[in-house]
Parts: sequence; C-alpha cells; structure tokens
Amino acid sequence: MRLLRACLLGLLLSLFASALLSGPAQAHPLGNFTVNHYNGLRVSASDVRGLAVVDLAELPTLQAEPEVDATYAARRCAALAGAQRLEVAGRRVPWRVRGSEFAYSPGQGGLRTSRLTCRLVADVRASGAVSFTDGFEQDRIGWREITAVGDGVRLTGSSVPTTSVSQELRAYPEDLLTDPLDQRVATFTVAPGLSAPSGSQAPGTVSGGFGIGGPIGDALAALDRTFTGLIGSESLTVPLGLLAVGLAVVLGAGHALIPGHGKTVMAAYLAGRRGRPRDAVVVGATVTATHTAGVLVVGLLLTVFTSLAGESVLSWLGVASGVLIAVIGVRLLINIRRGQGHGHGHGHGHGHGHGHGHGHGHGHGDQPTKRAGLIGLGVAGGLVPSPSALIVLLGAIALGRTWFGVALVTAYGVGMAATLTVTGLLLVKIVDRLEQRASAGRRLAARLSGLAPLGTAAMVVLLGAGLALRSVASL
Repeated sequence: MRLLRACLLGLLLSLFASALLSGPAQAHPLGNFTVNHYNGLRVSASDVRGLAVVDLAELPTLQAEPEVDATYAARRCAALAGAQRLEVAGRRVPWRVRGSEFAYSPGQGGLRTSRLTCRLVADVRASGAVSFTDGFEQDRIGWREITAVGDGVRLTGSSVPTTSVSQELRAYPEDLLTDPLDQRVATFTVAPGLSAPSGSQAPGTVSGGFGIGGPIGDALAALDRTFTGLIGSESLTVPLGLLAVGLAVVLGAGHALIPGHGKTVMAAYLAGRRGRPRDAVVVGATVTATHTAGVLVVGLLLTVFTSLAGESVLSWLGVASGVLIAVIGVRLLINIRRGQGHGHGHGHGHGHGHGHGHGHGHGHGDQPTKRAGLIGLGVAGGLVPSPSALIVLLGAIALGRTWFGVALVTAYGVGMAATLTVTGLLLVKIVDRLEQRASAGRRLAARLSGLAPLGTAAMVVLLGAGLALRSVASL
C-alpha cells in the first residue's frame, strides 16, 4: 500500500506540473533530434515543379541558429536543389529555386523547431521515364516522404502516392511514428493526356489509439514531455523549481526501468559477485556522476560543433557503453574460471557470517578487480545521456537558466541511480537468502547459488554485445 500511495502521489505531481508548465509548445512527434523531409512533385506539359519542405526538430534547429541570417533560406534551398537529382528519359535536369522561406515554431524545453520551404522548378517537357532522388542531408535520421501528381499529364507506374500522409510535415500519423516513412526515390512514367483520378493511397492513416506502448507507454511519454517542458515556464518560482527537481528524480527513476536500457540488469552483477550493500551504492553513485557529466559534455559538443549530429553521438556512446559492459562480463568469466582452477570457487566460505552480512569466501586480491568492475559498470550505465536531459540542459542554456538545467539533469541522474541502487540491494538480499538455504543443505538452492556467478557473467556479456550491435546498426 505504501508503494502504491507513492506511485499515485508521483503521478499526481506529474500531472500538476504538466498543467502548470505546459503551453502551446509540443515535443516533436519524431523526437528532438530528427530532420524530416517532404518532396512534392507536380508534372505538367511544360515543366516539373517541386515543393521541398525540411522540418527540423529542436536540437538541429538550435545547432543551425548561428548560421541563420537574411540569406539563410536562399542558401539552404540552393544546397537542397543541388543535392536532389531529377532525370527525365535518362537525362539529368537541373532544378532552379523559385522561392524560399524559413520560419520558427515553439518547441519543447524552451527551444524552437524550424521549417524550411523551397519551391523548385525544372524547365523540361517531361515524357517517358522519370526518376527523382532526394540526396539532401542523407546522414540525418527522420521522416522522408515523396509524392507525385500529374497536372494535365498522366503518371503511370508511380512508386509514390499522390497525396501527403503527413500533410506536408504538419501532422505525422501516429501509427507510422514507430516506423517512419523513408522514401528517398520516386519513379514513374509520364504519358500525354489528362491525369488519372487520384487512386494511390498513402501507406497509413491517422490513428486515435494509444500506440504501440498502450496506456503505460502513453503515460511515460507524457511524463517525458512534461520533463522536457519544465524549462519553458515564463516565471520560474522557488516552489515550482523544487517541484521540477522532484519530478526529474521521479522520471530518472522511471527511465532506469524502461526496457532496452539495461541499467537494472547491471545490478545483477552484484548478485553474481556476492556484492555488499555498499557495492550497490558505488554503482548508483557512479551512474549519477557519469550521466550528469555525459549530458554536460555532449551538450557542450553539440553547441560548439554545429555540424555534429546528435543521434550519431548517442549511437557511438551506445557502442562504447556496450563494449565496456561486454569487456567487464568477459573479465568476470575469466575470474570465475581462475577461481575454479585454484579450488576456491564461490561455493564455499558462506556457512558462517551471514548474520553480519556476507562471508569472506573471496580472496582479498579479488577486491580491487571487483571495485574496478563496479565502477566500470556504473560508467557504462550512465555513459549514454538521456535525450530528454539533453534537451532540458540546452533549453536552459538558451533561456539563461543554465544552473537550473544542471540541477534538473543531476536530479534525473539521481533518480536513475536510486532505481539501480535499490534493485542492487534487493538482489544482494535475495542472493544472501539463497546462500543461507544452500548452506542449510537445500540441493536446489545450492545448485542455483553455484550457477549464479556464471549465469550473471554470461548475462553481462550478452547485454553488452547486444547494446553495442544495436548502436552500430543505428549509425
């Protein structure tokens, strides 16, 4: 009941903060790092016209701000026109920029999103096979959509629809957000005659459901949006600031439990090593320090180096984190084999001293290795900064509230560390109980106790390898 009351109180605080702090600004539906593209082709008897729209989320908009001036839209549209390839009957036709616009919109965390609109024209009487390739900013993640329609001519065999499912990047369909469009090439054939009625359907419609994560996923997403919206409050009072810090702790704790992050699995290392309560505290403190420092360093890098892609930085940090976890797991496996070879495995030395903590069955020479492993896992757990924490920090800097942003990021890391520490303490207690049963002659408990070190080491290796491979795949 006490835990239930705490969860309800946290939810009420979150909703209260959301009501107080959220305004018209909304989080970008595809994430704060995305650069999204739409290309609408209109083919007539005299030319081919293109409407190119680039929708930048909060972080790329912030990075581009130093370059924005009176000629920014014209320069970007010229670069876009040069990167897009239009071929008619096997011959490349150049684009000409007819108009360019650039505008900001309110984003989240006190930041802004931006929209670049380019109107292009290719002076060609299109007939026969036509192909179009969008090669602008190929390395950035995000939504990519192409449409093609005939104006007085007929398009046949088109590989793209005639209407925009996202309303030209103004309303992204909910059921496609988890698997966004990635259309970079369009092909069709131009035939004389009136254009056919629009029969091509876009590959998705707006859904009013809860989405992949269901109500729980929606609740977590709402809390995450609340967290990144804390900075944008016009008047920041002391009570509101304290509420924001408390909410950051709650969200950090929840972040550590989200599947796929693997932070709580690292606590299993404590069980395999017969850890003590203070070992769990060491891991938690290291996670807090590393995560906070990581957010500060990555935020500084993304601010200084405007061409640096935020998603690439996070992916490389994910690779480093996974490799570090895997190396620690391999080292743990080697130490287990050495221990077994010297005849002082984990299965002895626990028949006494449980009333005072854990027995002393491990050699003293193992303690430096164990401490290094604990710190290494803590570093790996906090190495990849949360995108929400990054947005909060960068938004605070943009609004002149740098120290408040640092406080929220630190509180977020404390929440993560609290979850990891509590999980570690519970696992230490479970292992202690298991070994008490094993020493009392319980055969199943003895077998599980003997397998725990090997199983935990294997789990750490698999977790690290999986995280590294997933991060490599996202590069």
